[in-house]
Amino acid sequence: MPDSPPILHTARLTLRPFRSGDVAALFDIFSDAEVVRFWSRAAWTDVKQAAQMIEESRQDIASGNIVRYGIALAETDALIGICNLRGFFGQNRRCELGYALGRAWWGRGFAGEALEALLGHAFGPLDLNRIEADIDPRNDASARLLERLGFRREGTMPERWIVHGEKADTAFYGLLKRYWEDRAASVRRPALPVSP
Repeated sequence: MPDSPPILHTARLTLRPFRSGDVAALFDIFSDAEVVRFWSRAAWTDVKQAAQMIEESRQDIASGNIVRYGIALAETDALIGICNLRGFFGQNRRCELGYALGRAWWGRGFAGEALEALLGHAFGPLDLNRIEADIDPRNDASARLLERLGFRREGTMPERWIVHGEKADTAFYGLLKRYWEDRAASVRRPALPVSP
């Protein structure tokens, strides 16, 4: 993996490394119980946890273990979420996807826009062949997002996690480079004219 991942741009967003000024916004995201409802960790209770994530992110960049981005609004540079690629298996050109978006930004297409850019980078310059995601099957919004991006549900593991004291299943999703390329080709293909 590259020493320092490039900054990625979309129409409305910038995917960039975390900055020390992101501490308050990052804490706002992960201290929200609704945001972490289906995560394996409880909501943050101390702003130091945000500072720790930013420091860990710097270490991750140096180690190449995780490509982690802050999702920021292009116009204001305000942090609204995170996305990452982690668990790289170089021989198999495979990794896992993670993401979270502040609740105030849900329902506006920002997560899909950010992940389109990240996945394009993963299958392009990083030359990955497979990206995996595991989510709680009750997380309908996340399932819909992954499926819109071309991920396919590949199976379920019952009671894989204990989340907030509750047993939780995992739904596994996978996205192959060829699925991604087929999806991109179908989006670019012009519609056929309709016969009268």
